[in-house]
Amino acid sequence: MSSAAGRTAAAQHLERLVRRVQAQARVPAVSAAVHRADRALWTCTVGGTGNDTALDEQTRFRIGSVTKTFTAVLVMQCRDDGLLDLDDRLDRHLDLPAHGELTVRRLLSHTAGLQREPYGDVWDTLQVPDVDRLVAELDRAERVLPPGRRFHYSNLGMALLGRLVGQVRASTWAEVLTERVLTPLGLTSTTVSPGPRAATGYLVDAYSDEAHAEPPSDFGAVGPAAQLWSTATDMARWAAFLADPAAMDATGRVLSPTTCEEMRWPVTVTDEALWNAGFGLGLILVPQGDRVVHVGHDGAMPGFLAGAYGRRGGEGTPAAFGAAVLGSSGTSAELLELPHRLLAAAAEHDPAEITPWRPGEPAPAQLRGLLGRWWGEGFQYVFSWRDATLQARGADDPPGKPPAVFAPLPDRPDVFRTVAGREVGELLRLTRDSDGVVVRMHWATYRFTRHQEAFDGYDFRA
Repeated sequence: MSSAAGRTAAAQHLERLVRRVQAQARVPAVSAAVHRADRALWTCTVGGTGNDTALDEQTRFRIGSVTKTFTAVLVMQCRDDGLLDLDDRLDRHLDLPAHGELTVRRLLSHTAGLQREPYGDVWDTLQVPDVDRLVAELDRAERVLPPGRRFHYSNLGMALLGRLVGQVRASTWAEVLTERVLTPLGLTSTTVSPGPRAATGYLVDAYSDEAHAEPPSDFGAVGPAAQLWSTATDMARWAAFLADPAAMDATGRVLSPTTCEEMRWPVTVTDEALWNAGFGLGLILVPQGDRVVHVGHDGAMPGFLAGAYGRRGGEGTPAAFGAAVLGSSGTSAELLELPHRLLAAAAEHDPAEITPWRPGEPAPAQLRGLLGRWWGEGFQYVFSWRDATLQARGADDPPGKPPAVFAPLPDRPDVFRTVAGREVGELLRLTRDSDGVVVRMHWATYRFTRHQEAFDGYDFRA
């Protein structure tokens, strides 16, 4: 089968996945998209909007808590700009009647212990407080768990972070979002209001085919947690950014790759017994096996479900790989699994091209002698020069495990900082003999030698 024919078959497979979920889960409208750097954008829409507009790629859906990923990025921008620290207490920046002792980091990772919603029965009334009332009633909201005890999801916490962003930027959350994220990334269809071409959201009856239109709602001061409307194409691009910011934002105008990496690092698991999902700084992390993880968020609002995830790692994964599925049913949970299935199917049936290996520059003369096998803590490691960097990996590491990567310290020629992989942040120190040959190394203070030695220095060759 030719490459073009294979891509056509892969696209047909993705479309069938979407159509099957729309039919079997009984969703009035589904819009899906897959973004990747090496292919044209793939999209699929099935169903109808429920109003006078036609369903197409420009139809907006409520994306609910996917909004939280945007708020998290805004918070990290503030940190990177020196406007706050993640370990700051809220009351360092906001005048609050209660819960000012909670930190930015705890709120971002949903480990602050703050109750889930603002004070009152907002899901009965759909009357959400404005900013002034949200703050005024904060002393009536509970801290239901001690900070740091465990994961506890909180829309209220994310609302306070949105308020924080507006405060330190001397603006509003919505204005900062447009200026600092949506416009730079070209997410022109992502807005705080539905606009004239939005789909109608429904609750589909469990025992008949009746679909009841849910009432529209504005989330007011809790907007930073769930307000946004968007298209599947915008959300697939956003998911690709979260997974691979270097490919989507080469100049780092929105966020640096290292900050995105910080957001993706797991802070907590969402279930103590089933470790099938974790939470970083504003991002859900879903392991897929074989060192593959999906990063993004799900969203639910009355009449709508959404999921936007980017894929990292694994054979066949292209650059800037993200998928989004938006649906106009509030109860069809199959929609939330579909982005993961689309990413896996695209990687399997239309994998990224294999980049040919090409010879590179030789290792610097002062490092050539240390390349090869070393022993540390009783285990064997291989040090090599790859991609113009000094690297190391365990001799028995699986092929897909990333190596440790070292960067030289400019003022200490025989000392390196571990910048990625095992022991990141730690130093590697070289010891040379009188002839300049590296005879010993210390990595994170552990001794590395050319031959296996016990901790007391016993050499098995003796």
